[in-house]
Amino acid sequence: MLVAFSVTPLGAGEEVGEIVAEAVRVVRASGLPNRTDAMFTTIEGEWDEVMAVVKAATDAVAARAPRVSLVVKADIRPGVTGALDAKVESVERHLR
Repeated sequence: MLVAFSVTPLGAGEEVGEIVAEAVRVVRASGLPNRTDAMFTTIEGEWDEVMAVVKAATDAVAARAPRVSLVVKADIRPGVTGALDAKVESVERHLR
């Protein structure tokens, strides 16, 4: 499955990049395939392992902010792997 999520610290001031980096650090340490862009971090893996990473990343932000907003979007396709790159490659192929 692919899970795209955004975790936002609330009540921690205007500059939140340092706190958001804590969430990304958790994702990257997980060893699961992942990609971070300006709006979301996407992780690929099995349900339990991906959701555990989302929780740990959210907890990392919650440790530094009084309130946290979490947005999650999932693409659940049992048996499919490599979708993190394959979906982007498909669009790029059609753009050529």
